[in-house]
Amino acid sequence: MTVPNSRAKTMGAFLKSRRERLSPENAGLKFSSGPRKTPGLRREEVAILAGVSATYYTWLEQGRELSASREVIEGIASALQLSPDERGHLLQLWNPYGPDPNYADSAPPAAVDPQLQKIIDQVAYPSYITNNRTEVLAWNEAARRLLTDFASVPAEKRSLIRLAFENGELQRRIVNIDEFASYGVAVFRTHYDKHRDDPWFEATVQHLMQSSEEFHQLWKPYEIRLKKLDRVILQPSASDEPVAYDIRPLANLSDNPDLHICVYIPSAEDHED
Repeated sequence: MTVPNSRAKTMGAFLKSRRERLSPENAGLKFSSGPRKTPGLRREEVAILAGVSATYYTWLEQGRELSASREVIEGIASALQLSPDERGHLLQLWNPYGPDPNYADSAPPAAVDPQLQKIIDQVAYPSYITNNRTEVLAWNEAARRLLTDFASVPAEKRSLIRLAFENGELQRRIVNIDEFASYGVAVFRTHYDKHRDDPWFEATVQHLMQSSEEFHQLWKPYEIRLKKLDRVILQPSASDEPVAYDIRPLANLSDNPDLHICVYIPSAEDHED
């Protein structure tokens, strides 16, 4: 048996987290195999539901390097009742080199094309450019004025995942900051799992686990989401009325799929009446 690599161990940890979340009743099991000392399904129960041997599933969860077929992975995804985002994440961990438009395998850029900066500078609404690390690489004046003064934040701390838990100005201005942070952690988890060989991700998680109890509590459930939050409510100061913005990506403006260009457009609902 080959030595487990980080991808196999990450997939095993993900399977374990989903198994522990699912109860026998919700899984449709009509029998009981004795008292349970831990939450969720037992490994042998997942194996029964997925149509594989208990030993084989146990090896997968232990992170052993196995050549599982797509049919087996799909069967396990169904047995664990994974959401579409979770299923896509599992398939990516199983076959990280397979084509999947939701995942870009490229090194994070250190800077953005000046032309992209010029584009977002022309936008009247808050706009910024990030990478898969959520590092904020560029922003416009509206983002500085309505979100936070990104330039005043040291580059090593200027990632959305850290700002959501450490930047008091951003936290005060985003009315639905709890929702913003929750979605941010779930999306960040997908990038963390995919880039386990990048020490930046592990260092960032360990830092936030120690500095923020809220992050710690959001990280433990192992939530996975590929779809980012669509709505954010901003209130720059107590005297301002809260304004809802729809977060929209600007697609096909960069050749680097790791770049994410986001524009906050005032919600049409706020302009009715």
